[in-house]
Amino acid sequence: MEMQRPTRANHILLTTCLVVASVAAVWRAPLANWDLALFAMLLVFAVLSDQAAVEVENLKLSGSFLAVVLAMVFLGGTPAAIIGMVSILTGSLRWHDTPHDLLINLVTYATFPLVVGVAFHEVVDRAGITASDPTFYLLVFAVFVMALTINFAMMAADTRYMGESSFTEELRIEMAPLLPSLLAAALMSVGVAFIYYRIGIAGVALFAIVLVTFQYLLGALLKSQQRAEQLGVRTRQLEVRSRQLEVRTKQLASFQVGMLSALVRTLDLRDQMTARHSAAVAHYSQAIAKRAGLSQEQEELVHMAALLHDIGKFILPDRILKADAALTNEDWMLIRRHPQQGARVVSSVDGYGPVAEIIVAHHERIDGSGYPRGLEGEAIPELARIISVADTYDVMTARDSYRSPISRRDAIGELRRVAGSQLDGRFVDIFVELLDGRDVDFRHDKAADFEKELELEARIAEAADPTVRVNRFRVPGIGVG
Repeated sequence: MEMQRPTRANHILLTTCLVVASVAAVWRAPLANWDLALFAMLLVFAVLSDQAAVEVENLKLSGSFLAVVLAMVFLGGTPAAIIGMVSILTGSLRWHDTPHDLLINLVTYATFPLVVGVAFHEVVDRAGITASDPTFYLLVFAVFVMALTINFAMMAADTRYMGESSFTEELRIEMAPLLPSLLAAALMSVGVAFIYYRIGIAGVALFAIVLVTFQYLLGALLKSQQRAEQLGVRTRQLEVRSRQLEVRTKQLASFQVGMLSALVRTLDLRDQMTARHSAAVAHYSQAIAKRAGLSQEQEELVHMAALLHDIGKFILPDRILKADAALTNEDWMLIRRHPQQGARVVSSVDGYGPVAEIIVAHHERIDGSGYPRGLEGEAIPELARIISVADTYDVMTARDSYRSPISRRDAIGELRRVAGSQLDGRFVDIFVELLDGRDVDFRHDKAADFEKELELEARIAEAADPTVRVNRFRVPGIGVG
């Protein structure tokens, strides 16, 4: 199809849309939340992200979209539209956009933040939904999806009008390869919203780090894909695509580990007690696996699963998480769901299905009385049985536990008492041997111990290392969730 030039009528239509959106923004402005500090921070993030954006063919990769989505949730439609338009204007100075491109971008970034932001706050206000309700975070996810849909539809419609490609071609070429990364970005938006309503604007600062990491990795990923597609010689295409797939997989693994690191850091911000407990359980579990003669791959697997075993506690409100009051039956039902919720989050990361299978089983008991599946004996994954031993011990002995700690000797006695019924007797014996020999210890009050267990920067570097097999968690005997 022959490419058309922008017509005067098209410019008039776009300008009219921009004026209508601007009038609507002014009309809704008094209803917005004008927290100037938060507005300024999101605006700076959006502008800087656009200035550091990566261009792949006609697609500019910028994290400013995430900043606009968060502005819709935190501030409202009008502030979000302003942030979107300012980021477009400043970005155009770098990219030297044509008048038509600048106009369609301004219309798009004035429209979808306003429409979706207003709709979100209308629903929340009319339904009386607060940030403590799980439904609120489902709506945040919906905001991301709706904003993305409107954004893409408007840009694709303009591209179709210009005769550059069909709508289906736009979907196949631009959207399909990005869907996993966009899903991760949507989950980030939900996570940052959760942090913000728990700890305030410091959560947005954490988002800035994740935002820059996400943008860099996604840009590198798509640049690699672009180089592969530009090679026209069929005889070399398979070789190049194979190499690009390897690079893309390593880059994606690096991004995934970075995302998981953000989850652990976020848990530490919200509830340091649970985060330090997870690090201790990871330390103990790896020591048990090593003494039991398991492979290095299984040691790494149990360590990662133990670090993330309580990540599902994000679903718990503070009154449950911090045990400020007696728990009701409904509270206990929520608590018993945290292994499944944690496994669901982790299984969404490619290659981490085996980690999820361990997480979901870490509260199962040898006698079948555990949850959520009521597994019994050998039906419980071996590494989940290891984590159960370490988890039980740390809950009993940690000084920052929710209950009064007991001595090491008393804890060992309790481990022996429940061996064979609640816990795997073999791993209890191994752990007791380690404790008696003073071969394992973890100090909850030492930040260095916590950081040592995470070693997240090293894990990110390892995931991006060409010499390391990325899918190291695909081990025999454990299903991929």
